[in-house]
Parts: sequence; C-alpha cells; structure tokens
Amino acid sequence: MPAWPRSRPAPRTSRPSNSIRNCSRKSISTRPRPPEGRPHPAMSDEPLAFSPEQFSGRARLFPLPNLVMFPHVMQALHIFEPRYRAMFEEAIEDDRLVALGSLAPGWEQNYEGRPPLRPMACLCRIATHQRTAEGTYNVLVLGVRRLRLVRELPPKKPFRIAEAEIVEDFEPADAPADAAPALQRRLLAAFKQAMPRIPNAYEQLDQLLGNQITLGMLADIVSYTVDLDLEAKAALLAECDVFRRTEMLLQAITARGNAGPSRTFPPDFSAN
Repeated sequence: MPAWPRSRPAPRTSRPSNSIRNCSRKSISTRPRPPEGRPHPAMSDEPLAFSPEQFSGRARLFPLPNLVMFPHVMQALHIFEPRYRAMFEEAIEDDRLVALGSLAPGWEQNYEGRPPLRPMACLCRIATHQRTAEGTYNVLVLGVRRLRLVRELPPKKPFRIAEAEIVEDFEPADAPADAAPALQRRLLAAFKQAMPRIPNAYEQLDQLLGNQITLGMLADIVSYTVDLDLEAKAALLAECDVFRRTEMLLQAITARGNAGPSRTFPPDFSAN
C-alpha cells in the first residue's frame, strides 16, 4: 500500500457565506432513489449506503483549515491526533458518520481548542479505514449530504459534537423542463475547458454523465475539483438552490481562467 502523506497543505482564509438561508430540509434531493425491488439504504450493510434516517441529529465534528468537503466525492484522510482517533474509532463502531467542517478565519489562535466553524458542513460516511501500527488511521470518506450546524454541545468527549440537520438540494419549481439539462451541458463544457489535457479525463467525465448523475451532483464534483479559494468553495457548499449554485460555479470557473483543477482522482490526502 502506498504511503499516506502526513503533510497539511498551506491554509487559505475565507469568510462564512450568508447563502445558507436558501437551503431547505423539505427540498428535492439530488441523490438518486434506489431502483424498485432493491433494499432501502438504511437496511443495507454496504459501506457507502446512506439514508437520512441513519443520522441521529448529532454530528461528530472533524474541522479542517484547508478543505471544503462536498457531497458525492471521496476524500482520503490521515488521522493522527488522539482526539480525532477517538472520534473515528467511535464512528467506525457506531454509524460510520462524521461531519467534515471548515474552520472559520482566525482558527490559528485556538486550533487546539474549539475554534469557530462555518455553519455548513458535509456529512460523510466512512467508506474504508486502516489502522496503522502506530495507532493512527488512514480513512476514505464519502460525502453524503450537506449539514447545517445548529448548536455545538458542551464538551463531554475529546472531540467536538454539534446538533445538526440535513439540508437537501432543490431546483426552482417554476424552472422549464429543459433548464437543468442545459445548465449541465454548460457546466460540463466549462469544466472540460478549465481542465488540463489529462489522458482519459474527458472519457471519465462522459462516463459519469452516462451514469445519470444529476445537475446537483455534477456541480458538487466540479466545485470540489476545480482550484477555487476556500471562500468560493464555502459559498458553493452553502448554496442549496442547484440552479443558483451552478451559475455561481460557472462564474467562478470563468473568473479563474484556464488553470487546471486542484484535486484529482484518486483524491489527495488530508492530515488532521
């Protein structure tokens, strides 16, 4: 197995976004429903299966200074701090869920304590894990839903816990039937233009579309992959109106020019 890097990329600062007000718990999800005749995800033992009913309403918080996590993508993590090792050990034995949150500006002064987080996080499911001889963990997580952090609970464990609620994507009810496909074509074209000429990259993107991913899913994958600053990524995570998020992303891609994406598949590692 290849070595799991321990280094942390240089942090970039950003401000919290105000667009969380656009999210709703009663909106349409971009996650595809299980085909008829298949077990509901809540009844499945598959590592990647998830149903909102599995979330207890309390989120184990894994704050990161230099990463905004999105649903529908995977991220490798190297867990070495004792408090987060305890958190992942509990999650692995329980529901396999953790919330990857983004630290608000000024976190450097209180990293060992409880520095403030941006109000939107990404609920993630632990897909696979490996415990090393030193007691650290190599973990691969899948983003499954946006998560609004409501209230952080008083500390009773080594790691932080917050009351939180799942928020779902939605599309404008009055949008024309062809609006989402048109936006999806525009976004894919912009993403291809922004990417470097990586062999097989376009083919992989076309395969993703062949799997009938939604506009919301594509927007999240592109938001995670393209090299944008943390403020822009936080705003994209906070926006649950799929059409508005896609337009924001298209503007951001245009503004950044033709530089290549910062994230590749398989994803880079992030260390706590």
